[in-house]
Amino acid sequence: MTLRAVIYARYSSDLQSASSIEDQIRLCRERAARAGWQIVGSYEDAATSGASLMRPGIQRLQQDARDRRFDVVISEALDRLSRNQADIASLYQNLTFAGVAIETLAEGRIDEMHIGLKGTMNALFLKDLAAKTRRGLRGRVEAGKSGGGNAYGYTVLRSLTEDGEIKRGDREICEEEAAILRRIFHAYAEGMSPNRIADQLNREGIPGPRGRAWDKSTIHGNPKRGTGILNNEIYIGRLVWNRQSFVKDPATGKRQARPNPESEWIVTEVPELRIIDQSLWDRVKTRQEGRKIEQTDRAAWERRKPRFLLTGLVKCGCCGGGFSTVGKDRFGCSNSRNKGKSICRNRTGITRQELEGRILAILSQQLMDPELVKVFVAEYIAERNRLAAAHVDDRAVKEKELAKVIRDQDVLVNALLAGTPPERIKAKMEQLESRQKHLERDLATAPAPAALTQIHPRMADTYHDRIRAMIVGLTEPDQESEAREAIRSLIEKIVATPVPTKGKRMALDLTLHGDLAGILALSLDADRLSGQQKTSLLQEVEESAGFLVAGAGFEPAAFRL
Repeated sequence: MTLRAVIYARYSSDLQSASSIEDQIRLCRERAARAGWQIVGSYEDAATSGASLMRPGIQRLQQDARDRRFDVVISEALDRLSRNQADIASLYQNLTFAGVAIETLAEGRIDEMHIGLKGTMNALFLKDLAAKTRRGLRGRVEAGKSGGGNAYGYTVLRSLTEDGEIKRGDREICEEEAAILRRIFHAYAEGMSPNRIADQLNREGIPGPRGRAWDKSTIHGNPKRGTGILNNEIYIGRLVWNRQSFVKDPATGKRQARPNPESEWIVTEVPELRIIDQSLWDRVKTRQEGRKIEQTDRAAWERRKPRFLLTGLVKCGCCGGGFSTVGKDRFGCSNSRNKGKSICRNRTGITRQELEGRILAILSQQLMDPELVKVFVAEYIAERNRLAAAHVDDRAVKEKELAKVIRDQDVLVNALLAGTPPERIKAKMEQLESRQKHLERDLATAPAPAALTQIHPRMADTYHDRIRAMIVGLTEPDQESEAREAIRSLIEKIVATPVPTKGKRMALDLTLHGDLAGILALSLDADRLSGQQKTSLLQEVEESAGFLVAGAGFEPAAFRL
C-alpha cells in the first residue's frame, strides 16, 4: 500500500531566507519519491521559533493527523518540528497515537531514542544560544549601543565597518520626535493627565511610537518596570538594560516578564542621547509619587481591575474596542477614554448592575425563544438528513466498486487456472488488491450516520430551567464562581452601541452574540453525555448551523455622560 506523506518545513527568523522553506520542501519531495510515497500536503511556519508548538502550521498538522489524513510526516530534521524537549516528546506521542510516523532527512525514521537524545541536544542548543545572545547584547549595552529595539525620539543609524560588515546599535536624537517628548513631559509636570495628553496628540494627527494612535498607557507606563514615555531613563542619558527577564509559560507557550533585582541591572551613561533636562524629569517623578493611592504603596496605574461577570466580553459598537471600568461600578469604551474622542466618540457609559441585569434578562428570556427553537430544530434535522443521505450515497458507491474489484480479481484467478501466463496479469492483480485495501479501509473508518434523537424541539425548556438555576447560583457563595464561568461560556461577545432616547439622552443598545457550543451544551443537558458523545454532538450542530444571536433594545433609563 502506498503511504500518504506530508511535508513540514520551518525557518526561524526574518533574518533567514524565505527560500529556506522551498529548499526543505524540495529535498523532502525527493525523499518521498525515492520511497514511493504519495505527497498529499505540506505545512510551513515562516520566521517562527521552534521553542514552542504555538505555530499555525504545526497545529494544523496535528489536527490533520488526528483526522488520519496521512501516514507519515517528512521533515529536514527533528529540530524543524520543535527544539523544546517536552514539546517534541508530546508531538511524537500524539502522532504515534494517530498512527503517523516521523521521517527526517537527517535522522531517518524517528523513534524513542531519537526523541530522548535529540530532544535533549536541541534543548541545550536553545539554552546555549540564549546565553550567547544575552552576552552579545550586554556587550553592546555596555558600549552605549542599543540592546535591541529602539525608543521613541531616536533614529537608528546604519553604517559599514572597514570589513564591510553592517554596524548596528548606534542611535541619534530625532529632533521632531524629541520636541513631542518634551511637550509630553511639560504637559504632565503641569498637571495634565496622560489621557488628555494622548487625546490632544491624536486630535492633531501626531503618530504614536508605532505609527498608530497614542494611548494613555504609552505615556504613563509602569514606573517600577521602567516602561512608558515618562519612565524611560534614556531620555536623561542613562541606558538601563536587564530590568526584567522572560520565562515561557509551558501551558500557553507565551513569554511572561519578571522583574530582575536592581543589582543585576546594567546601567550605562549616554549623555549624548539626553532629551529631557534633569529638573523637568524630577518634576515628573514628584507628581508620579503624589498620585499613589492613599494608605498603600501601589500607584494608580498598578491597580488590578476587579473581575466582574461580563469583564472582557463587552465591545464598543462604534470602534470595536473593549469596554472596561471607567468609574466605580461603571463600564465605558476603553478607546474613547484612553485615546480620546478623536479615536472613538462613544462616551456613553452603563453601570455594572444595569449591564448585568439586561444581559441576564436576554439569556433567560429572549435567547431561546421556544418558537424559534422549533424552527432551528426543524432546519437542523433537515440539514443532518441531507448530510446523512450524501454519506449513504457515497458509501453505496464505494461498496459497489468494492464488489466489482473482487469480481475482477476472481476473473483473473480463473484466467490463471485456465493457463494464462502469470506475468501477463500480475500487474493488474496488484492494482486490484491495492484498490481493494483502500476501499475497505475507507469503509471501515467512515463515521456512522449521526443520530438525531438528541435534538428535541423542547430543548428550550431545558435551557431555561438551567439558566435560571445559574442566575440563582450567582447569589450563593458556594456556587457563585461555577455559575459565573458557566454563564460566561454562553456568551461570545456583547456589542454596546450608543443610540438616542426620546429625551435626547444617549443610551446603549446591547446585542448579545451567543456562543453556540456553550448554549447547546446547556440546552441539550450535554453534561449527562460521555466526553466523546458530547464533543461529537456539538461538532455536528456547529457544522449545520451558524451562531445564534439575540438582541435587546435600550432602556429609556440608560445612563449618559
